[in-house]
Amino acid sequence: MAMKGRTVLRLVIATVAASVLGYQTWHRSDKPATAVTSPSPVAAPLETKEPPQPARTWHRGSLTFKACELGRPGSGATAQAWCTTFDVPENRDDPHSRRIGLRLAIARSDAQVPAADMAVLLSGGPGEAATESWVLEAAAFADVRKHHDVVLLDQRGTGGSNPLSCKNAEKNAEQDADENALTLDLNKLRKAVAACLEEVRQKSDPRYYTTTIAAQDLEDVRKALGSPPFDLVGVSYGTRMAQQYLKRYPDSVRSVVLDSVVPNQVVFGEDFAANLDNALKKDFASCLAVAACKQHFGDSMQTLYQLRDALRANPHTVSFRDPETYETVVRPLTEYSLASVVRMFAYQPETAALLPLSINAAAHGDVGPLLGQAKLLSGDLSGDMNSGMSMSVICSEDADLLQPRPQDQNTILGSHLMDAIKAQCDVWPHGTRPADFHAPLKSDKPILMLSGEFDPVTPPEYGAQILPGLTNGRQLIFKGQGHSLLPRGCMPQLLGKFIDKPDPKQLDASCLDKLGDTPAFIDFNGASP
Repeated sequence: MAMKGRTVLRLVIATVAASVLGYQTWHRSDKPATAVTSPSPVAAPLETKEPPQPARTWHRGSLTFKACELGRPGSGATAQAWCTTFDVPENRDDPHSRRIGLRLAIARSDAQVPAADMAVLLSGGPGEAATESWVLEAAAFADVRKHHDVVLLDQRGTGGSNPLSCKNAEKNAEQDADENALTLDLNKLRKAVAACLEEVRQKSDPRYYTTTIAAQDLEDVRKALGSPPFDLVGVSYGTRMAQQYLKRYPDSVRSVVLDSVVPNQVVFGEDFAANLDNALKKDFASCLAVAACKQHFGDSMQTLYQLRDALRANPHTVSFRDPETYETVVRPLTEYSLASVVRMFAYQPETAALLPLSINAAAHGDVGPLLGQAKLLSGDLSGDMNSGMSMSVICSEDADLLQPRPQDQNTILGSHLMDAIKAQCDVWPHGTRPADFHAPLKSDKPILMLSGEFDPVTPPEYGAQILPGLTNGRQLIFKGQGHSLLPRGCMPQLLGKFIDKPDPKQLDASCLDKLGDTPAFIDFNGASP
């Protein structure tokens, strides 16, 4: 699968979109009231009255919000909210610094009088915007909103918050890309990043788009809202944001939920390869445990390694039908593109269930199932993530700590992502990182951690690393699940219960026991009976 310029700039993105479908939501607290009139008892002409119009503005603290619709790139789904722009200095150490506007939205509670504390969605990536991911996440917060307002702040550099976008550079890189290239050209990647940087610098300084500076933005927003306590709900990279905010503003936080948690001490990218291999082995072990799956595919991990070795020795172009246009497309298939595609499949159990079938087909010369499905999975990824902000975070907070890992050379992913990160950060500016940035979290706040058993990027071992520093923490492990867990099973109800009463050790989470493996597909009709 070709790694065009736009895609190459996003190699370091750690997460994918949440697995729930976006849909339009309307909440009764935001609906206009309808006047009811009785018929007149006389024959005189009726006097009609216009129904009262819904309020178009809403005040909270010192801020004034206007009714708005939140959407997501590439989707027609919307969700109703209240929006405003919140101005902050780009460089917080310079009083004369450029001012940037942050997009802030509130998804209001259904309650007439909401609880004093407010829930805060901290999105993943790095590079996702909270207001754009809300249509995917709203269903998971349905019970939360029975009593709580939800704060949606696009982190600086994403969405509507002075995004570090370089559309012209990405377009040029895509046009210049060699779709038949059989290797990842790191020098070409550096040139693409330099072109992106030149465009971004016209309206921003990328050094000031780091996690800790964004945490200061969030604290200023909290104060402007009237200083309510915050219930932080972080997803993937958002768990890093939650931990950094909690470390610096502990008195501002009431409770924390960390979905697909990343410990502070982890260096972004250092164990991507090991985590992917471990997750794949667990996924494929589930197939081997089912007689029909084992009979059809044997050891899928072994088949995957054999396919990788064959492509390492002989990368070549392949053709397959585009699943959207049905046109025949020609793409290079290399060990690098294979690793990227397999990693994409591994994030969610529904797509991981297709891997044994798809890998087996590719090993026998039919790459359509593997590359076709990958195209569908990645079709709108460029609209979900901001690669400039992602580079600002990773290059400032992690890149200089990455060390060679010879033990990863024989893994499916190898050093590909780490090499790409280092190449990007050779060019992208580095901001500052506090001395205690990677120190383990220590807190007595109520903290609930969610980990997927088969997560290929933030495995359950990550949560286990954090637990020793928490006096009031608990980790929930979701059987058979992957990355991003808020919408899974009964978790939306548990999320509402926890934020209503943040007592992690007393929370009855037994309903999650119903979750389990997604059976591997034997053919394209589904799993074995």
